[in-house]
Order: sequence, then structure tokens, then C-alpha cells
Amino acid sequence: MDALYLDNAATTRVHPKALAAMMPFLEGNFHNPSSVYGPARVVRQAIDEARSQIAGHINARPEEIFFTGSGTEADNWALHGAVAASPAKRHIITTAIEHHGVLYACRALEKRGFDVTYLPVDADGLVNPADLADALRPDTAVVSVIMANNEVGTIQPLAEIGALTRKNNTPLHTDAVQSVGHIPVDVDALDIDMLALSAHKFYGPNGIGALYVRKGTPLAPLLHGGAQERGRRAGTENVAGIVGMAAALNVAVAEMPREQPRVTALRDRLMAEILEKIPHTKPNGHPTRRLPGNVNISFRFIEGESLLLHLDMQKCYASTGSACSSGALEPSHVLMAMGLPHGLANGALRFSFGRDNTEADIDRLMAILVPSVERLRAMSPLYDDFVKKGEK
Repeated sequence: MDALYLDNAATTRVHPKALAAMMPFLEGNFHNPSSVYGPARVVRQAIDEARSQIAGHINARPEEIFFTGSGTEADNWALHGAVAASPAKRHIITTAIEHHGVLYACRALEKRGFDVTYLPVDADGLVNPADLADALRPDTAVVSVIMANNEVGTIQPLAEIGALTRKNNTPLHTDAVQSVGHIPVDVDALDIDMLALSAHKFYGPNGIGALYVRKGTPLAPLLHGGAQERGRRAGTENVAGIVGMAAALNVAVAEMPREQPRVTALRDRLMAEILEKIPHTKPNGHPTRRLPGNVNISFRFIEGESLLLHLDMQKCYASTGSACSSGALEPSHVLMAMGLPHGLANGALRFSFGRDNTEADIDRLMAILVPSVERLRAMSPLYDDFVKKGEK
């Protein structure tokens, strides 16, 4: 039986059109784009075309797109580069539910003496713009708010947040790794100054990302070396990855009007079926203001890792949250920040749909999920006590 893949938020299968676009640069067109001879100029032109295409999809200018090795590198560059470019400013604002690429960068900066404010979120995972307004200071070097959370899918009110940072003349960075290619993104409409994206989240290859930097935004280089990326990001370009990323994003944006409602319907059906057929469950994240393919739900009385292993044995692949924190024993920092009790946070699973998923996948998942939950709860002393007490 084929595997049932429901972990598209962790990574996606490379689209055939992206792979086809990459192959010439893995075979014949292998030349270094920094060289001056003819074949190298052809490679350079391919990079320029890809840069222009990617910029167009987020309403940016080509010269505002800088290629990186990942979304995490882009996040780190935005934060470390912003504070390095404004040495008199020692304050950073972010949220309690950021991806680790932002959170750990902020913790590293705290060790260097920077003051970091971590904005709280409500029970749905939403930031209150009023909290940001209260936290902004004259010495705030950068604000970083994730566009859509990678675990629970909640989409933040970035238009309101961007209006506040623009008024305060403070650069706004957003980790849009889960958003680009899945929902419309317009950096001008949202007043975003820096935006991180990663190809493998929208059917492009691993190992290639980008940072959008609005013209005029103060940002020091993170990597030092050659003059690539107009002197702002050293290192020979991953040409095949860059071309593959552009090709994948071209397809994702073109298919978005059809895919977004289709995947949203799959999301809503799965959530409804779980709540109907499996008692003592709790959906996590905003009920409507969320990514199309994201379902995050807690199963009371069992551990998410144990349930994940049961699904794995039946070739059904999902996640307990961020792939970057897989194997961690601590409950999700996102769910804890949203106020979930320890037990519910530990019992959470994330199912994330993509372009290859169908209605039949939900039927198959439910046929596996229902008995798996029942089997694990039958072994749970917490559930046994719950039943004996006759609680609801």
C-alpha cells in the first residue's frame, strides 16, 4: 500500500516542472555565474529571471530578492543583520510562537546583551497589535512576527502590525515560509520590510531560500566572502535550486485559485470528522484565520509521539508539530504559549494537506486514526481513571 503523506508543512515533493527546470543546471549548464565567459553569462541570466519571477509573486522588485541556503538563514540574516546595521538600537520585538529560526536567533542576541520582548498570543495563537504598540520603543531595531504559524496555522494580522512598525519607523520582518505559495502575499500591502521564504515548502527543492529586503532597509551582511548577491550574501549561488524555486513558485501561484479552496475543504472535513468520531479532542489554532492545509488537534489522555508511531507503522505520516523540533521531549512552545495544559499540548498532532492529497486520504486516515486512539487510550491510566470517575 502506498504511503499516506500528511506532513506537507514539513516539506513537499518536488514538482515535476521544478525538477525539469533544474536539470539543465545539474548537467550541461554547470558554469559558475560569477565567471565572465559566455556559458556563465547564460547561467547568470537564469538566476536573474528566477529573481524577477519570485519578486513578482510577492509584489517586490527583483533587486530586493536575495537568495539564501534556507528560510532559517534568511530569518537569522534579518535579525542579526538588522541589529548590526543599527548599533545604537538594542531592543528587538518578536512573538512567543515564532519558528525556532527566529526564536533561537533572538536568544543568541539576548546573550549578546540585546533586550528582546516576546509578545504573547491569545488562545487561538493571535498576536494583539495593541501589545506591539505598547512594546515599541525608540531603540527597537527590528520587529519579527511570523506570517502564519508553522504548527497551528494561525495567520497573524500583519497589515495592522505593519502599520504600527511603519509609523514607528522600525523594520518589520516576517517568517513567511509557511505562507508563500499557499496564500496571497503582498509586501507593500502589509508594510513588510523583510520576508523569509523557503522553496521546499511549495514543491521546490531543499536547500534554497530567499530574503526579501525592502530598498532602504538597514541590513548588514550575515556571511562575508565574495561579491555574490550584490555583495550582501557571499557564496556561489545554488543555481539549480534558485531556478527550481522560481519554477515551483510559478506553479503554486498559478494553481492557488483552485488549490486554496480545495485544500481548505480537505482541512475542514478532517477536523469535523475527528471531532465527530473521536471524543475528548481539541482543535488548535484560529478556526478560520488559518492556513488552508493545516489541521492541528489535541487528543486527550495520550501522547502525540505514541500516536504518531502507530500511524507510522501503517505508513501514515504526520507530525507532532515543527519538523525542526522533532524528537524534543518538551511540549510545543507554541501550544504552551496559547495556554494549553501540558497534557493537551503533549497530545497534539499536525496533519498538513498538499496538492497530492484527496478526499480518499481522509477516509484512509480516519480508518487508521480512530482505532489507534482507542488502543492507546485503553492503555492509558489517565483515561482509565477518567472513565471510572464518570467524567465528561
